[in-house]
Amino acid sequence: MQLTSAFTLLATLVSVVVAHEGHDHDMQMPLDYVKFPYQAAYPGDNEVTADSIFSGITTFAKLPWVKCLGKERTEAFDIAFIGAPFDTGTSYRPGARFGPAGIRAGSRRLTLYGGYNVPLAVNPFMAGLKLVDCGDIPVTPYDNKYAIQQIEDGHKELLHRPTFSPLGNDTLTGKPLVPISADGKHHPRIITLGGDHTIVLPLLRSIHSAYGAISVIHFDSHLDTWKPEVFGGAPSQQAAINHGTYFYWASQEGLISNGSSIASIHGAIRTTLSGPADYANDDASGFQRIEAREIDTIGTAGIIKKIRETVGDRPVYLSIDIDSIDPAFAPATGTPETGGWSTRELRTILRGLDGLHIVSADIVEVAPAYDTNAELTTMAAADVLYEVVSVMAKTPLGKIIVD
Repeated sequence: MQLTSAFTLLATLVSVVVAHEGHDHDMQMPLDYVKFPYQAAYPGDNEVTADSIFSGITTFAKLPWVKCLGKERTEAFDIAFIGAPFDTGTSYRPGARFGPAGIRAGSRRLTLYGGYNVPLAVNPFMAGLKLVDCGDIPVTPYDNKYAIQQIEDGHKELLHRPTFSPLGNDTLTGKPLVPISADGKHHPRIITLGGDHTIVLPLLRSIHSAYGAISVIHFDSHLDTWKPEVFGGAPSQQAAINHGTYFYWASQEGLISNGSSIASIHGAIRTTLSGPADYANDDASGFQRIEAREIDTIGTAGIIKKIRETVGDRPVYLSIDIDSIDPAFAPATGTPETGGWSTRELRTILRGLDGLHIVSADIVEVAPAYDTNAELTTMAAADVLYEVVSVMAKTPLGKIIVD
C-alpha cells in the first residue's frame, strides 16, 4: 500500500514538473525558434558524413570534375570553379601558378561534416544548384599577352553558357525574376582560383561582356590601381600590365562603375604608397577605401555597413587577395603585409554580404610554396570561398520588374 502511494506521488510530481517546464519554454522561446533544428526536414540531415574525402582526384570541395573547356563544353551548370594558373605579373614572390591546385587541396575537408553553413543557414552544395569544378584554363607561362587573352577567352566561354537551373520566382512575392545582366540573359557564376592578381583584368573584360561596367568589392592589402609609370615604371607596353596596375587599366577601359553614386570599394588596405598621389589616383579609378586598421574602431559590423552602402543592390564582382588576411594566418602569398585581418574576421565580413548580387568572384595570390605543412593558407582560401559560394547560393541573380 505504501509502495503504491509512493509511485502515485512520484508520477504526480513528474507530470507537474514537465508541464511547468513546457509552459516556461513556450513563454520564453521566440516564435521562430526551432528547438531541435537538426530534426527539421533538410536535405542532407542524418546522411553519412566523414567519408574518405582525402581519396580520389582532388577537386574543389570534392565537386564533380567537368571538362568544361574540352569535350564537355556543352555541360550546363550554375556555379563553376575554374583555375587560372598565371603568376608572371607578380612583383615579389612568384608561385601563385600553383594556387589553384593548393586551394583545391585545402578544400578537401569542406564537406567532411556535410557542408551545412550554420551562420548562413544554407548548404551551398545541396541548395538545388549544380556546382562543378571545371579544372584549369590552359595558360602559357611564356607570353603574358597571350596568357591574359587565354584567361579572358576561357572565362567568357563559361560565363556565356546557359545555366543548369532556371532563374525562378521571388520567394516573397512569387513573381518571376528577370536577369540583372546588361544583356538580359541569365548567366552562371564563375569562381576563379588564381593565379596572381593580374588575372582580374581579363576576368573583368569577360564580365563586361555580360554585365557592362560593374561595381567591385576588393579585399586586398594593396590598392592595385597604381599608374604603370609608378608601379614598375612601365618599361614596355606589356610590363605595364601587372598585379599592381590591373585596376588602373580596368578603369581606363570602362570596366568598373565610376560615378558619384556608383562606386567600388577596397577592404583591408594597409600598403605603403609612393605618396598621397596614389590615393588621388585610386579615387579617380572609382574606388572607396576601408583601411585594415578601421576594424579596431568600427569592427566587422561597421566594415560590412560601409561595403553595403557603397555597392547597394547593384550587380557586383568580388575579388579577394589572400593577403587581405594577416600573414600570421595566411603566410603563403606573393606580397605579404603584416597588420591584416584574421581569417575569422574576413569570413565574418563575407557572410555580411548575404543578399548582395555577386555575379562572379575570385581568390588570388595563393602561393603554396610559402605555406606551412599544416596548409594554413590554402585552407583559409578554401574556407573563404565556402562563405562566398554560400552567399551566392542564397541570392539568385534576378530582380522583380516593378509595374
